[in-house]
Amino acid sequence: MAPSVVEDAVQSNEPPSMHTAPSDNSALPNITTGPSSGVFTPSQADGQWTPASVLETLPHQPELHSISPLPFLHLLERLKTTKREGWRRFGINHGESISDHMYRMSIITLLCPPTLSSRIDIARCTKMALIHDMAELLVGDITPIDGVTKSEKSRRETETMDYLCSGLLSNVHSGIPAKHMREIWQEYEDSETLESKFVHDVDKMELLLQMMEYERSYQGRMDLGEFSRVAKRIVLPEVQEWAAELLVEREGFWATFGKLPSGVLVISEERRRQQDEYYGGDGNGHANGSVKE
Repeated sequence: MAPSVVEDAVQSNEPPSMHTAPSDNSALPNITTGPSSGVFTPSQADGQWTPASVLETLPHQPELHSISPLPFLHLLERLKTTKREGWRRFGINHGESISDHMYRMSIITLLCPPTLSSRIDIARCTKMALIHDMAELLVGDITPIDGVTKSEKSRRETETMDYLCSGLLSNVHSGIPAKHMREIWQEYEDSETLESKFVHDVDKMELLLQMMEYERSYQGRMDLGEFSRVAKRIVLPEVQEWAAELLVEREGFWATFGKLPSGVLVISEERRRQQDEYYGGDGNGHANGSVKE
């Protein structure tokens, strides 16, 4: 079964219709009935998913072990058309794709402050930003509310990266680029190096930027404050400073409407639990380090 619903491929931050945009979050789609990251239910979270179960739904099967990169490059197109699912719960169906997210992350790494860039390999960070969500071309964008455990998410992504690197790219330039990509992806997942911690923080920073940009697009008629909680999960001081600046900017934006941004106080305990599990530090592709709220 296909991993995610792909529709409305036009990329735009503008809502589909300014006349029908919800006036407040209470009018937004119910998260239990809105689009999900694919066919995810708790009963399916224990091993039924495989890369082959997605590939068999495609009209064209990529050629394995080709000496050409074209089969891989064609499959990579799915990152351009698969949407980031967290926004779709709020009715934003024309929003960013997975590759949109990774592109801006890669640019952010190039703007790393000197106090940090002098201590890390920026080129490796940029590659990591471009690779870290690559497995989502088959897995889809799994979010904290999808009912998929972190261990199951990790299994799906690991099997997909093995398929891409060992299956599609193993004979491209003797498999050297594939080996390099697989190593960088694993480094991000393990989240032990300073480079990987920086990219995890950049991942959250990019989310915060997009959160505010969607709020601006809806001209104060949509409060996405639940996503602001990830700011508290940023580890490195240099990125914490960026996040703090953005949250001040966000407060100023909402002040023009005579309102305070909701922040994280409106999040239910269940949503807090889901986010804590998803963003907590256990070495399965999420930020390590103790971050107090």
